[in-house]
Amino acid sequence: MAARPTMKDVARAAGVSLMTVSRVVAGETGVAPQTAARVEEAIRALGYQRNDIARNLRRKAQDSRTIGLVVDDLANPFFSALARSVEDEAYRRGFLVLVGSTNDDPRRERDVVSAFSARQVDGLVLVPTGGNRPFFRAQMARGVKVVCVDRPATGLDVDCVAVDNRAGTATAVRHLLDRGHSRIAYLGDRQEIWTQRERYAGYEQAMAAAGLAVDPALVRHGLRGVPEAAKAIGELMDAPNPPTAVFSGNDLVTLGAVDAGASRRFALVGFDDFLLADKLDPPISVVSQDPAALGRTAAQLLFGRIDGDDAAARSVVLATRFIDRGSGGDAVGPPLPGGRAVYQAAE
Repeated sequence: MAARPTMKDVARAAGVSLMTVSRVVAGETGVAPQTAARVEEAIRALGYQRNDIARNLRRKAQDSRTIGLVVDDLANPFFSALARSVEDEAYRRGFLVLVGSTNDDPRRERDVVSAFSARQVDGLVLVPTGGNRPFFRAQMARGVKVVCVDRPATGLDVDCVAVDNRAGTATAVRHLLDRGHSRIAYLGDRQEIWTQRERYAGYEQAMAAAGLAVDPALVRHGLRGVPEAAKAIGELMDAPNPPTAVFSGNDLVTLGAVDAGASRRFALVGFDDFLLADKLDPPISVVSQDPAALGRTAAQLLFGRIDGDDAAARSVVLATRFIDRGSGGDAVGPPLPGGRAVYQAAE
């Protein structure tokens, strides 16, 4: 097997110094265009590739030009959009992004971050689980910058970018209340997740403001995906006194409600917009947040920290937007004569 080409080989082929090759490979300025062109031609001819792992071992005092992104579930369209936005910001700065999912499992989170740290990442954009605070403090003590996104990490003094989940949910539930609904079900993910606690608090807040007590029989927590949400909807709608409206705590739960909605009538409003939500019959009303803005803002904060920003930790709260598409219809039957049909999935 032929030996892997080195910088010395490139320097010899181009007729320049090793330092000049290093500057061209690193993208530094100050090399004459004709000289840089000779170096780049030699790189192509020899098939030279920079060994970043070895480079980082030799140059520990300098950055690795790599960051880690740790999300709950990359298969979720929300986190996919957030990841793309982080990647775009990194690409503009010449950084590589390593991405891992935790499935909201603290042990997996620790394993993913340990693997990233072993690769000398300069910083982390983190959707935190409920654990590992001492572990992250140890990482930060070693110089790794951390910015949280979507939810804060209690006990870590770091920047955080999130949306106003509580206010967004309260707006959606008030919309249902204003349409005559009083039996409004809440379906959400695990309450250990900060965003889900905030959304449930917004639901409770809106119900209390309307003088209504929350009926525990209409509340379902811990729904991790479409099948679980669909099953929960079926159970609720088959009960003797079913809800007339449903608020779903994330996009996957909303999709479960849509799957279970065939031949059933109920109003539906969800948190998170999703692909084709506006094409269903009727289109789904949602509390919309902007995952791209979340990822972009978090990445910008992280790169600021990497560049030396040592100001106090910031908490950035982005607004949500309620999109009324008609699925949060009027309550069915008495005492609201004339109420129109509410959400009914197409068969």
